[in-house]
Amino acid sequence: MRIPALPRPRSLAGQLFAMQAVLIAVLVAGYALFTYVSDRTQAEEAAGRQATAVARSVADSPSVRAAIRTAKPTAELQPYALRVMRDTEVDFVTIMNPEGIRWTHPDKTQIGQRFRGNTAKALKGETFTETYTGTLGASVRAVTPIEDDGTIIGLVSAGIKVESISKRVQDQVTALFAVAVGALALGAIGTYLINASLRRHTHGMNATELSRMHDYHQAALHAVREGLLMLDGQYKVALINDGGRELLGVSGEVVGMSVAELGLPAPLTGALLSSEPRVDEVHLTADRVLVVNTSPVSGGERRGAVVTLRDVTELQSVMGELDSERGFTQALRSQAHEAANRLHTVVSLIELGRAEEAVDFATAELELAQALTDQVVAAVAEPVLAALLLGKTAQANERGVELVVSRESTVDDGLLPESLPARDLVTILGNLIDNAVDAAQGSTRAQVTVTAATEGAELLMRVADTGAGVDPAHASLVFERGFSTKPAGPGGRGLGLALVRQAVQRHEGTLSVAEAAGGGAEFLVRLPLPVTAATGATGPGATGPLSASGDLG
Repeated sequence: MRIPALPRPRSLAGQLFAMQAVLIAVLVAGYALFTYVSDRTQAEEAAGRQATAVARSVADSPSVRAAIRTAKPTAELQPYALRVMRDTEVDFVTIMNPEGIRWTHPDKTQIGQRFRGNTAKALKGETFTETYTGTLGASVRAVTPIEDDGTIIGLVSAGIKVESISKRVQDQVTALFAVAVGALALGAIGTYLINASLRRHTHGMNATELSRMHDYHQAALHAVREGLLMLDGQYKVALINDGGRELLGVSGEVVGMSVAELGLPAPLTGALLSSEPRVDEVHLTADRVLVVNTSPVSGGERRGAVVTLRDVTELQSVMGELDSERGFTQALRSQAHEAANRLHTVVSLIELGRAEEAVDFATAELELAQALTDQVVAAVAEPVLAALLLGKTAQANERGVELVVSRESTVDDGLLPESLPARDLVTILGNLIDNAVDAAQGSTRAQVTVTAATEGAELLMRVADTGAGVDPAHASLVFERGFSTKPAGPGGRGLGLALVRQAVQRHEGTLSVAEAAGGGAEFLVRLPLPVTAATGATGPGATGPLSASGDLG
């Protein structure tokens, strides 16, 4: 048996339209009812005032007093009363004697009959109004005395039937309801137009769906690790999630602040302020490498931009290490070819019966490779730096560059604290050596000199090359992201030295560049060390420079 689907709740716009339509209808109906009651009361009061005015005018008329003194008052008063009724739009004017016997009446058959109503107050000289049912039906009437020299010689009653009053009110209420219906129709049209716009903005969703979408939005906004930043048309922060705060290193209330006030690096600020979209741009903050994408919000005029941020700090570090390992692998592959050639030479010497020469040749090659390894390890006992230097030595040799570890180098094993991770050392020294090898390659005496030592409470790393050097005008720009004097390759240039500066600043060190003693450029890094670690750096240096002119095997 198929269960019938429940009807979908009305959209928020539909609910608001229905609510507003009902509200307008209730207000209009209530106002109409109030107006009807109010107008009826006012109409009865107005009828009473009108009847009083007519009755007083008749009672004050000299001709009426004169007619009362005649033998047949009805003969003169009846036409007069009918004329007054016609002119003043009252339903009756009754003139009677003090005993209440009528001299006039709209119905001639009622003349001479007793007046139906109260006359006691009028006989005391008062004018009063009342609602009373007489021969013509219920009416609002006024009764007043006719006096002559202080003597009451007659009474006058003028009235308007309640039916006539109701008809007047009904005409007014009909007009009122017509206006109310028009107001309701106008309000309904306006409400429909407003809610049609609201329906477009809410995509026809009801309140429950909007609430659920808001909950999903908040959950997704704070759950994603990637940074999300939304800027309005004035380049002010409209929205930022937790990931964005962490990646940009901002805290506190930043919504409503301009991007220029966030204290971000100038290149990153420029990218965020750009009106053009940015795709997978790499930018550096104080301690992170970010991939930035920006996309303007479409819609006629500029409404802002959506910015996504991805943290590739770890990835960039791993890629740097991978590049070093790849270079080392290539160097080993090349060395393998060289070793095969030498092995063939040894085998050939043995086949020729020259075993002694074969042994001497093989021993000399082994001693040269072992001596280079021993020299590097003796100078830099710290395993990460030693492995890096050995790898870079072979890599530089393959590119025709001699890498020399200076005699001042001395870093004992276990000296570096845990606060200075090996990955940062690889980033700093590896990028400096790569940059120096690039600069020295092709020079007259291509050489890179590396010094790694401890001085007091500092770790010193110096890398000098024999290249063209650094233009003094560019000394402050070489560490900026994207700056390079060499053509950009497939992966771009200008990131290595920027990563070096980032790592140095993260450990509160200093980084500088100057002209080397033998020409070229010299980069100097100083990183602070804990006092307990620095005091152990007292071992002697190496006995001589360590050169990469030999082979590793």
